[in-house]
Amino acid sequence: MKDYKYCNSLTQYSRFKTREVQVGNVKIGGDNPIVVQSMTTTDTMDTEATVEQSIRMIDAGCQLVRITAPSKREAENLRNIKNELVKRGYHTPLVADIHFTPNAAEIAAKIVEKVRVNPGNYADKKKFEHIEYTDEEYQKELDRIRVRFLPLVKICKEHGTAMRIGTNHGSLSDRILSRYGDTALGMVESAMEFLRICESEGYHNIVLSMKSSNTQVMVEAYRLLVNHMMTAGMNYPLHLGVTEAGEGEDGRIKSAVGIGTLLEDGLGDTVRVSLTEEPEFEIPVAQELVKRYSSRNEHQNIQPIEHYPIHPFEYNRRQTNQVLNIGSGSAPVVVADLSLKSEIKPSSLFAYGYQYSVPLDKWNITDQAADYIFVNNKTIDFEIPGTLGVIQTHKTWIKNRDKPRHFPFFTAKEYSPDVEKSATLNMVYCCVEDLTEGLIQLLKKDETVVIMLDTYNEHGMAEQRKVVVELIQNECDTPVIIGRAYGNLSADQLQLQSATDMGALLIDGIGDGVFLAAENCGPERMINQTAFGILQASRTRISKTEYISCPSCGRTLFDLQEVTAKIRSRTEHLKGVKIGIMGCIVNGPGEMADADYGYVGTGPGKISLYKEKEVVKRNVPEKQAVDDLISLIKEHGDWIELQEA
Repeated sequence: MKDYKYCNSLTQYSRFKTREVQVGNVKIGGDNPIVVQSMTTTDTMDTEATVEQSIRMIDAGCQLVRITAPSKREAENLRNIKNELVKRGYHTPLVADIHFTPNAAEIAAKIVEKVRVNPGNYADKKKFEHIEYTDEEYQKELDRIRVRFLPLVKICKEHGTAMRIGTNHGSLSDRILSRYGDTALGMVESAMEFLRICESEGYHNIVLSMKSSNTQVMVEAYRLLVNHMMTAGMNYPLHLGVTEAGEGEDGRIKSAVGIGTLLEDGLGDTVRVSLTEEPEFEIPVAQELVKRYSSRNEHQNIQPIEHYPIHPFEYNRRQTNQVLNIGSGSAPVVVADLSLKSEIKPSSLFAYGYQYSVPLDKWNITDQAADYIFVNNKTIDFEIPGTLGVIQTHKTWIKNRDKPRHFPFFTAKEYSPDVEKSATLNMVYCCVEDLTEGLIQLLKKDETVVIMLDTYNEHGMAEQRKVVVELIQNECDTPVIIGRAYGNLSADQLQLQSATDMGALLIDGIGDGVFLAAENCGPERMINQTAFGILQASRTRISKTEYISCPSCGRTLFDLQEVTAKIRSRTEHLKGVKIGIMGCIVNGPGEMADADYGYVGTGPGKISLYKEKEVVKRNVPEKQAVDDLISLIKEHGDWIELQEA
């Protein structure tokens, strides 16, 4: 664990102590609460619109307002925006967002309280070229970057301006990609190169970020960054965010999986949730994610993990037995909770992806159909769909054991060598206190058993992680379903909390399925969609089209919300296809490498279309761009016609 250390503790909640960075009247890091921020979507040259939107954000709770400054003109106009906000009684610090234009950064650093620079495009051009460097040639490139970057460092130091060195996975330079590959290490080194220049000048008012639209990559990069800082004796604050998270529940779940996974381990000093919505709507989501940790260190004690057998900087699924369709040979399953229903009828399954047609006497099974239903002590009196399994208490199962695809559910105390079991699948409910040496030995002898793992600890993710570590260390390959119970939450709260709790484990390759028990938390269909959304956001099971959609900003060249909705309405049936929808060129080409197809604004009313990272059509008129995107998908064989239900 020594070489892989990235947080204070894997079981005891404790924030990683960072140095305090002053941004105007806001302090980031140290013992200060986690700061929530967002970014304007208006044209920076439109002072009135930017001020009005900034006020809406601040009134919603935004503590830092970021504004794009793509050129010298916008950078200079930040002064007018700042002065107008002060005139109206708003003193919230402003952050200038810089890409490609060092001279704009140097202007902004004399006006606003913080500048954000992207090391991937501050001093480099991206052409997707692979270049072989000798060590001497590489050092010359670093010397060139130093000359380009040093003036900004000196200005920030002189004016007391803070800086975020923000690496984006989608805009790593050709130089970094050639040297380190498309890796988390490349993301970390990209920031470290700039950080070393700052430190050589005695400038330390710095925040770091490692953002990606891929939650696995994003988490790995932040962890590796902290690991490198620990080794080097550094402790700079962390800005957390998932780029291009998207809209609606998908964007919220994806943000929670990435950001929440890091918050669970005490990492993160400031948060921005990037949604394809108005920025003031991002603030309550970020606040909801952050507020769970205000008193988390008071949780029930969990025994420490002395050696962590899971690599925290690269994704590897835990290897387990295969029990029917549960185990590491299959995608994680979804177990739906129908235990609270007074009676279970065919219509009870509608919300869980199964539609029964009475005239045709057949089931229509959707891409988000639950794999199993837990019915507790209920009995099913109708013929179930062929892809569905029923889990019921052992006593009830005894009376129904001859029915196809019915399986028993045991408590840990009920499970023993002598009790009658299914020949194919037996579910055993287990919490940390149930995992005795005797139970582990029984589990190791039974290749039909699957653990339903639950927790009542406020720091439940860590407790469930501890249980799985015990299984691994005892060479017990029993599959594990991650179970969590929630009650009396709003739909947003349920999505954010469950995505954090379960996503953090899935990101580490832990979990062969999810069981979401949610009482009085919203519609059943939403609960089922949340379970599938968590698997999709953690990249462990793809059940629908994925949209890598950036939040709008002042660089955006079209209405992102409207276009995203239009593209989604025509493509949401394309299971497993990833479509990137980017408002401008800043992250477009890089993020296209992670998407199958891309729609990127390249000028007013002009769109470029991508197949992966290659542009295939340039400057397409916006009116025909969606049609051309559909044609492109068809050309490459990824189109299927939408079937009527």
